[in-house]
Amino acid sequence: MTDGTDRGGPRPVGPAEDERDRWWLVVAAGLAVFMASVDMSIVNVALPAIERDFQNSTSTTEWTVLAYLLPLAGLALPSGRWLDSVGRRPALLFSLTGFALASTAAGLAPGMDWLIAARLAQGTFGALLFSLVPALATSAVRPQARGRAMGLITTLGPLGLICGPGLGGLVVDVLGWPWIFFVNIPVSVLVMAAGARMLPQGAPLTVPDRAWFAESLLLSAAVAALLLALSLTASDGPVWVLLALLALPLLFLWLRMPTSGAVRQLFRTPGEMGPHVALVSAATAIGTVFFITPYFMQRELGESVSAAGVTILAFPAGMALMGPVGGFLGDWWSRRRTAVLGAALFTVGMALLLPMDHSWGTADLSWRLFLAGCGNGLFNAPNMAIAMTRTPRPLLATTGASTSLARQMGFALGPALATLVWSASSYEPEGMRGAMTLATAVGALSVLALVRTRLPGEEAAPARKEPAKDEPAADGSAA
Repeated sequence: MTDGTDRGGPRPVGPAEDERDRWWLVVAAGLAVFMASVDMSIVNVALPAIERDFQNSTSTTEWTVLAYLLPLAGLALPSGRWLDSVGRRPALLFSLTGFALASTAAGLAPGMDWLIAARLAQGTFGALLFSLVPALATSAVRPQARGRAMGLITTLGPLGLICGPGLGGLVVDVLGWPWIFFVNIPVSVLVMAAGARMLPQGAPLTVPDRAWFAESLLLSAAVAALLLALSLTASDGPVWVLLALLALPLLFLWLRMPTSGAVRQLFRTPGEMGPHVALVSAATAIGTVFFITPYFMQRELGESVSAAGVTILAFPAGMALMGPVGGFLGDWWSRRRTAVLGAALFTVGMALLLPMDHSWGTADLSWRLFLAGCGNGLFNAPNMAIAMTRTPRPLLATTGASTSLARQMGFALGPALATLVWSASSYEPEGMRGAMTLATAVGALSVLALVRTRLPGEEAAPARKEPAKDEPAADGSAA
């Protein structure tokens, strides 16, 4: 049963599409995004050991984390544009080889300068992987199965981010901190083997032009200013405001560059703006929850750190449970309606957290977090499937990059907004409730964005136009 509203129409017939779904390629792509997501958070738990071994200050050691995050955000859009012009197979092999070599260099680092440089390289190749994986999953299956494919991808990515600290603690205790980087090597080799076997050769890699490097530098500077501003929102003085304002002219200059044309074309495509707004809204709300909840449990409920950690796992448990369901329901019923249903359930879970009652126990928090996680899991896959299905064929990697950037900026914005609201109450419990109220309102924005999204062909799903002779196909080769 289907209403035919947003499934992308009948499967196109062309050289970019196999007659069968390549699910092992989707699994391999999911494993790659899980690995790159783990590396966003796995280092956090190892920072004390790294600081002790290299005898550096805490402020310097923190750059082990920031050095990875900066290129992930700054290079997301440029990498997507470049990946749309090359073959998927050489791009995947290049990205994974670079990620594995950078991980090896990080594990062998003799000092902090070396480690920070290796983490910058890791983040650079991680940006390529985050942009490439949605395009791989999209081209690996027929349009009718893309919701299920996105269900796997959008579940493994956030799970990697959330599981990072727990996995890192185990690895550091048993093997030592260098092994949090060495474990990436066998995973990279496994995914490379799958990609080399299942992907066509496609167009060869080409060196980006000078405009690409100028765009990357401009966007990286803007992202650096924004990230620093977000990290200083609770401090005294106008420094964070000045940093945030510095990003505006940089972004304006980027919009004036011809290289931003692909992104402008993407957001002029009907049906693209809504999923992106919904994604950044949901990620901002999640970032707030994961920031405020540990403080509430430890300061107001008197729970231990381990109890807080276990309780928060209720959210990813719900997300993992409902992620595949959201993908299947989106393919079988309607992607937009499933995404709206998930976003609404997520917002209800957020609203139920609002009282933050001092009489609550861990069970009271757990079921509310689980409900919000179920809603987010139901939302993620169909929302991504809408974005990836509605994008023009030559912009698949650009869309993967833009959705990755939206998610990352939301996760960064959530704690910053929570800190700003909480600090306004001198860090009293009322400030925590205020932060959660704002998060609930932002979560509701994801519902509104999807409800207001009108997809072409909602009454009847038209056949997708086949690519022209000189149009890049889904694997990056000439169609």
